[in-house]
Amino acid sequence: MSTLVKNFGAAVRELREARAWSQEQLAEHAGLNRSYVGEIERGSAIASIVTVDKLAAAFGVPIASLLRSSFGGSGAIATTIAPPATLSTLSTTP
Repeated sequence: MSTLVKNFGAAVRELREARAWSQEQLAEHAGLNRSYVGEIERGSAIASIVTVDKLAAAFGVPIASLLRSSFGGSGAIATTIAPPATLSTLSTTP
């Protein structure tokens, strides 16, 4: 899989572990199958935008924070705890 997919999986794992959740607990919070969560974290499954939305909602973070870290941002945890003013300066415009 691509680096993007692997980085997204790493961001999901980082957020899950920061909450001391098992894959099963994350799956329950997000309404997903536990084995699918594992595949996403390993980078062996490509999450749809609907799945990304479910994961972000389960973590209580904006979708952008999960995606930003996938593109080589400063990490999922760092972007989710930054103040809103800082987050707005991190966004890029096409």
